[in-house]
Amino acid sequence: MSLLYQATNAVGVITLNRPEAMNAIDPETLTELRDCWIRISQDPKLRCVILTAAGTRAFCTGSDLKKTMPPKEGIAQLTFGAETTPHLLDGMDLVKIPILCAINGFAIGGGLELALACDLRIASQNAKFGLPEVCIGSIPGGAGTQRLPRIIGLSNAMHMLLTGTIVDASEAHRVGLVSHLVDEAELMSEAIAVANRIAANAPLSVRAIKKLVEEGMDMPLNHAIEHEAFVFGILRDSHDRIEGRKAFQEKRKPTFEGR
Repeated sequence: MSLLYQATNAVGVITLNRPEAMNAIDPETLTELRDCWIRISQDPKLRCVILTAAGTRAFCTGSDLKKTMPPKEGIAQLTFGAETTPHLLDGMDLVKIPILCAINGFAIGGGLELALACDLRIASQNAKFGLPEVCIGSIPGGAGTQRLPRIIGLSNAMHMLLTGTIVDASEAHRVGLVSHLVDEAELMSEAIAVANRIAANAPLSVRAIKKLVEEGMDMPLNHAIEHEAFVFGILRDSHDRIEGRKAFQEKRKPTFEGR
């Protein structure tokens, strides 16, 4: 199978499974990935999901150009007609729980755009990152020109985008593209540990934070702060918030129920 999925307790793990092709995304993988996001979005037991890939050479190098042909539809049909061409990020927006990306090897082109669409990224010391489309007369077509500046800042993003430079793991960490680096052998154990820490927290609070951050990025600061205050009010009397305060007072671990 070109994609593997398993769930243990409250954490799901998606593994791109085409190491022989640098985990490039072919049409079959694209469909499987979209269906997997939909499945995850409908599973109430999950509290975090990890996206990773098999092998050590690459996390993902984008679309498999050997198996991906240009769309048959004209520009007008693609723009105004019924949506028929699958997109790399289809289904990700349905997932309301945090998505953690564990990156080993190359995350290039659409592979980096897939990682950028996740909420949190950790990487092994051998990881490399780039959006080199400009070098072949194209542009990043999976929101790379928009997400990269929001994550690493305008100057760093413009340098990567306009030169097509491939950066190593230490530089990715320096600019904030990844939160932290680990040894190659420790990547998945660290990813699972982080996911379990997220999953142990109050699920409504976790989902609310994800939503606030995503929506607040497109708001003026004062509006975003007002939105935050509104969500805080919604959660104020929730079972889990009261449980969290009681557990703190009683010096015990809280039992969150997502209500």
